[in-house]
Amino acid sequence: MTLRNSDHSWGGIAKVLHWLIAAMILGMFVLGWIAVNYPMSPTKIKLFTWHKSFGITILMLALLRMAWRFLDPPPASSAHAPVWERQLARTSHALLYLAMIAMPVSGWIINSAANFPLKLFGLIRLPDIVPADKTLQTQAEFVHLSLFWILVALLILHVGAALWHHIVRRDDILTRMLPGTTRGAKEPVE
Repeated sequence: MTLRNSDHSWGGIAKVLHWLIAAMILGMFVLGWIAVNYPMSPTKIKLFTWHKSFGITILMLALLRMAWRFLDPPPASSAHAPVWERQLARTSHALLYLAMIAMPVSGWIINSAANFPLKLFGLIRLPDIVPADKTLQTQAEFVHLSLFWILVALLILHVGAALWHHIVRRDDILTRMLPGTTRGAKEPVE
């Protein structure tokens, strides 16, 4: 497996970051839902600590992935894809990156505005990024929940597009991001 992207395939670093972030986001959805619905107890506090810690980890990984994407440009888009489809792909990817950054930042704002110390995995104290403010906390909670639903919609679009390319167009848009694949682009079946 090559670490860097080629003209027709994603490299190992991009694939690892993609699937690691994807798995963590899905885990965060479950962990967040459990934490919100758990009765007030020390366990609930621990669940939220894990949720916040993984959220900050996703933020760091998303920033790393963006930096890597800048340093190692992605494979070329399918030449057979219409311009609108390529533009939609670029826009949806940009919105996914924005959501992967904005959602953990909004969570960090919630935590800071609530005046609750944030310790990454219980070890590293992170600074507050806003002063304690109940109104700001409420607003950030609304933004965080809204971003959750936006991210869900973007992920449905992302996965749906990958499956559409694989099942309907029968091209390699999906398979070139799968672990263990290194082959070049193939032509869609007409």
